[in-house]
Amino acid sequence: MRYQVEVRKDGKGYMASFPDIPEALTAGDTKAEALEMAQDALITALDFYFEDRREVPLPRKVAAGKDCVELPASLVAKVLLLNEMVRQKVRPAELARKLHTSAQDVNRLTNLRHTTKVDALQSALGALGKRLEISLA
Repeated sequence: MRYQVEVRKDGKGYMASFPDIPEALTAGDTKAEALEMAQDALITALDFYFEDRREVPLPRKVAAGKDCVELPASLVAKVLLLNEMVRQKVRPAELARKLHTSAQDVNRLTNLRHTTKVDALQSALGALGKRLEISLA
């Protein structure tokens, strides 16, 4: 999952923003510094979607020659899980019952800052009638 990042000169420095996630903004003294800060800005902005239990906009195809930030695979699975929970209107307690676990465990699955095994995310998606597929590009 790659999000296109726009970096533009802004006064003495550079501003980085994401067309698909408008809440993600950062800056740096150089273009390289702004790009380096971009992944953290993106993940921080995604935290807002998770806290509010709002569907995360999926990225559009990155245009040729444009910069992008790629999310780690574990975060991609968490985004997909949250989006499916929102679409199906499934609350953590309901998913916990389906998984025979606690709501606290499900909340960890949808916490971007908590390390989660991909198998747990696969099980949660399976409980929602979805399959997690991994492929190489």
